[in-house]
Amino acid sequence: MGEQPIFTCQAHVFHIDPKTKRTWITASMKAVNVSFFYDSSRNLYRIISVEGTKAVINSTITPNMTFTQTSQKFGQWSDVRANTVYGLGFASEAELTKFVEKFQEVKEATKNAMKSANGSNAVTPTTSANTSPISGRAVGSMQNDNTAIDPHTVEPPNMSNTNTQNANPDSPSHKLLNTSDVKADIGSATPSPQPTSGVTGGGGVTISSGGSIVGMHTGPGAGATAEQQLKYENERLKMALAQSCANAKKWEIELATLKNNNIRLTSALQESTANVDEWKRQLHTYKEENIRLKRDMEQLCVGGGVVAAAGGGATEDELRREVATLKARTEQLQKELMQQELELKSANISLREKSNDQTLAKLSEVNGVFAKHLSELYGVQKDMESLIQIAKCT
Repeated sequence: MGEQPIFTCQAHVFHIDPKTKRTWITASMKAVNVSFFYDSSRNLYRIISVEGTKAVINSTITPNMTFTQTSQKFGQWSDVRANTVYGLGFASEAELTKFVEKFQEVKEATKNAMKSANGSNAVTPTTSANTSPISGRAVGSMQNDNTAIDPHTVEPPNMSNTNTQNANPDSPSHKLLNTSDVKADIGSATPSPQPTSGVTGGGGVTISSGGSIVGMHTGPGAGATAEQQLKYENERLKMALAQSCANAKKWEIELATLKNNNIRLTSALQESTANVDEWKRQLHTYKEENIRLKRDMEQLCVGGGVVAAAGGGATEDELRREVATLKARTEQLQKELMQQELELKSANISLREKSNDQTLAKLSEVNGVFAKHLSELYGVQKDMESLIQIAKCT
C-alpha cells in the first residue's frame, strides 16, 4: 500500500537547464499534481510530482532548503541530491502562498525530527539518502542547499507558453548574475539515473500503470539527470510534431475532398435548374398545341365536315359502302317486321277464333321473334347514326 499525500496542489513544473544554468526547461506539458509525502519508515518528507508514468519531481526536503518566490505565481528551490533546481508555476498567487506555507511547515517538521534524532542518539541516523554515493560530497552542502543557485538570479519562465522546450538563452529574464558558484556547487553532486516506472531498487518513486504513486524509495537512483530529461522531452516533442503533421495532411485531404464534392453538387444543381426551365417551356408548348387542336376540331364539327385531304378517299368510300350495307339490312329487317306483323294479326285472329293453348304458345313465340327483330332494328339504327356523325366530322 503506497504513502498518502499530506498536501496536493496544481502547478507547471520546470527544471533548470543543466548546461547553460541560464534557462528553464519544461518538465510537464501541463499543470500536474505536486504533492508532499511523508515516509514514515525513514522519517522523511518528499515532494513528488508525476505526469503519466514519469516522475517530474522527486525531491527530499532537508532542514536548510529554502523555497523562494521569484514572482507572483512562480517559485523555486534547489535540490543538490537531485542535481537540479525545481521551479513551479501556479495559476494564482493564493495557490503559491499555500504551497510556501506547507513547504515551511514541512521543513520545520524535518528540523524537529532531526533534532529529536540527534538528541536521542549521538550518531546521526543513517538513511538511504545519506548512504548514497553523493552523500560524502553533499553533506557539506546540505547546510546550505539553497546556495547552489542564488534564487534571486533566476527569473521565472514565460508562463504564457509553458510547453516550449527551452526559453531563449539570451533573454534577460532567464540569465543568472553569478554562475561560477552554481557550477561549483551543483557540479559537486554526482548525477544519478532517471527514475523509471516500477523502480523498487536503490531509490526513486514506484508508479503504477495508471500513473499513481504506490511507494517511495530513497537512494542514488532517485534523481533524474537533466540530459536524460532533455532527451526525453525532445523525443516527445518530435513525436507530437510528427503527429501534428500527419493530422494536417489528413485534414488537407479531407478539405480537398469536400471542395470537390461542393463543386460537383453545384454543377448538378445548375444542371437541374436548366432541366426544370426546359421542361417548363415544353409544357407551355404542349398546352398551346392542345388548345389549337381543340379549336380546329370544333371548327370541323361545326362546319359539317371538310373535304378529306390527299389519301383520305379510301376511308370515305369504305364508310359509304358500310352505310349502304346498313341501309340494305334495315330494309330487310323492315320487310321481316311487316311479315311478322301480318303473322301476329293472323295469330290474334286465330286466338280469338280458337282460344286454345297451342295458339297462345304460337303467339308468344311470334311475339318473342318480333321483339328480337325490333331490338336488332334499333341497334342498326344507332349504328347508322354513329357512322353518319363520323362521316360528317371527317
